Amino acid sequence: MEQKTFANLLKLIIIGTGIFGAFICFYVFPACGQTFRNMYPEFAGAYWPWLIFLWVAAIPCFCVLFFGWQIATNIGKDKSFSMANAKWMKWAAWMAGGDSAYFFLGNIVLLFCNINHPGLLLVSMVVVFAGIAITIAAACLSHLIRKAALLQAESDLTI
Repeated sequence: MEQKTFANLLKLIIIGTGIFGAFICFYVFPACGQTFRNMYPEFAGAYWPWLIFLWVAAIPCFCVLFFGWQIATNIGKDKSFSMANAKWMKWAAWMAGGDSAYFFLGNIVLLFCNINHPGLLLVSMVVVFAGIAITIAAACLSHLIRKAALLQAESDLTI
């Protein structure tokens, strides 16, 4: 496959992920919240704090989609191993790490405000672990892209 085709497929995946993420944020989360609100009226006051908490947690995820779009654009221009892509990947790592920390600390705060359940806190640690894994993977990719960009620049100078 051509790099232009890869770039277009990446952009298609990014668009699909953005649409699916918006669907989850603005339909699934409120619908599930309403279901829990109806099933457990004692937690009705937790609906809006949790919904706002989840919406704020989703903001860095949508920012990472923008970074992915920039990387896909550079791949389409045959600049796969560039310092710009390394920078975008580093920003994605920072966003994932910050979002993981926010999600962890937010769950603790909600627990102390008595609008979180300890079982839910334990389950949300899976999300935090996944965020940390994404952070480490993105940081490693950023490092490798930077190294490859330096090697490519060095190679271009010797030819």
